Amino acid sequence: MPSRRSGTPAFVLLLLVISLSFCTSSSELDSRWAAKKLEMRDKVREMFYHAYENYMTYAFPHDELKPLTKSYTDSLSELGNLKLEHLPTDYSGSALTLIESLSSLVIMGNNTEFERAVGWLSKNLSFDVDARVNLFECNIRVLGGLVSAHILASDSKNRLIQGSYDNELLGLAEDLGRRFLPAFDTPTGLPYAWVNLKEVRICFCLFPFVRGIYDSAAMQNSVDSMESWKVKLLKLALQGVVRFITIQFALLHCSLILEMGALSRLTGDPRYEFAALRALRKLWSMRSSLNLFGTTLDVMTGEWIEHSSGIGAGVDSFYEYLVKAHILFGKDDYWRMFQSAYLAVQKYFRHGSWYHEADMRSGRATYWQLTSLQAFWPGLQAKVSDCNIINQVLVGDVRAANSSHREFFSVWEKYGVLPERYLLDYQTVHPTEKYYPLRPELAESTFYLYHATKDPFYIEVGEAIVNSLNFYTKVEGGFASIRDVTTMQREDHQHSFFLAETCKYLYLLFDDSFLAGRNYVFTTEGHPLPVLSDWHDRLPEAYIPSNWTYVKSRMPTERASAMSLQVCPATSLNLGEGQQPIESVCHVVDARGDHRCLRDEECGVDATSCRSRSCSIAGYCGLWLLV
Repeated sequence: MPSRRSGTPAFVLLLLVISLSFCTSSSELDSRWAAKKLEMRDKVREMFYHAYENYMTYAFPHDELKPLTKSYTDSLSELGNLKLEHLPTDYSGSALTLIESLSSLVIMGNNTEFERAVGWLSKNLSFDVDARVNLFECNIRVLGGLVSAHILASDSKNRLIQGSYDNELLGLAEDLGRRFLPAFDTPTGLPYAWVNLKEVRICFCLFPFVRGIYDSAAMQNSVDSMESWKVKLLKLALQGVVRFITIQFALLHCSLILEMGALSRLTGDPRYEFAALRALRKLWSMRSSLNLFGTTLDVMTGEWIEHSSGIGAGVDSFYEYLVKAHILFGKDDYWRMFQSAYLAVQKYFRHGSWYHEADMRSGRATYWQLTSLQAFWPGLQAKVSDCNIINQVLVGDVRAANSSHREFFSVWEKYGVLPERYLLDYQTVHPTEKYYPLRPELAESTFYLYHATKDPFYIEVGEAIVNSLNFYTKVEGGFASIRDVTTMQREDHQHSFFLAETCKYLYLLFDDSFLAGRNYVFTTEGHPLPVLSDWHDRLPEAYIPSNWTYVKSRMPTERASAMSLQVCPATSLNLGEGQQPIESVCHVVDARGDHRCLRDEECGVDATSCRSRSCSIAGYCGLWLLV
């Protein structure tokens, strides 16, 4: 046994070590993280160009790269087409991956390649092809990519294009938008899921306007004449002129408002925004009494076909676009819809850190599973809470977002990538949906959470994602999807969103210089759209950081949630000493700090479940009623 009579006591040595560790200056720590971020940024840039250059070498001008065989696939007509039905015979691609890469090239500072790509598309791209495409996928990938790239190309301040640019991308986007319009000519106004791109010269007078302003009387006449249009459309379908294949409609096909709304603002033609907004409002009117939605319905009758829903596949972009449309266009209607929908999600889908699926009619759980597309949700929660990165003074649930993000990342660590579907009740991967197609959602949420919190943990998560992608999916000919996460068997497909989103969000995680002094909303496909006052019906004061004091001064005296007030809970509501902390966007504190009460009105809203608290017989606020 060592002597205790001499030497420095062990606990003193321990304290000395601890104190010395704290002597490391914050500037040194910052410099270490800065060096790490630069290192990882360069790795992501290498990833992007490995994918991009192999596409340009082996697949361009076709749609997507097959990296294992170094060949191509004309996949635009296959997106969302699980059974691969009605494939075109003479379609040879629309340079889909190139369109998807345009904004990524700009963000990574390659203006030369951006200009070259814009020049090729301006001269060669045509949508006059006999090909049936998924309306949602074509909208977010192609229309969104063209609209975003046009805005970047026409930016006079940054001069990304040194040669001439005469709005060619906008012309292509408008041509594509016109081809979308007939899909909305249904009895309900909800669009068909599929549309043939071959030019159809009908139904354009369905959306009347006068000098860019909607004529309400003409609109009513248009609605009254819907029956005649239905008859005409059916006749044309029988003749083979219009090829709408299915009457089923997924909820995400109402997630068109950003791209089509932006197209209307750029062209001055309101038909595109009107069609998307009419569909969105119709869908909103079909929500259940619980403010929940299904996933699939009949566009002819408006009847729900699938009543079970969650926040994943078929629904994710619907929630995302409500809040983003509010940011982009300034309509309060979007925020009110988002608030109601978000609170319903927190009430009926959330279980701890996870989100299950539930029946829209009863709120009862149906499927206990994680889907990879759900991984966008923490980013949405962090995004609307971040008051700096894109100058949004909105509200958010950073605590809930962080909790869910860590669960998603734990599944990523378990398999090396994120499986398409994971069974929560069995803690194992789904027996048939074991694949990982290079999806971006976890990287996206990591990006938003880092910028909302500045927690270096998210830099470490980003590094782990980059290392996994390079280890498991990188091949000589690009990046391959994973067919089975349990064996890491690869699949011969490099999806265009790998360049549009996965690489982009990872790059922005480590280097956000593109966003400095700019205010962007990213579409669900990762294409940046600027927040412009000219696009707002009324620019909400809550988006102007200098007006935070103004917003605070107008806060009502009655208790309300952060989401209702459209303010950041961490900064705008935690005012004064002795106040209870605001824990989430729906949280409404009890009237008294000791939670005593005489009536229900003195009780608030639970921070986690977003359920109203009530006053018990004993006089305490709590979740006494099971709703």
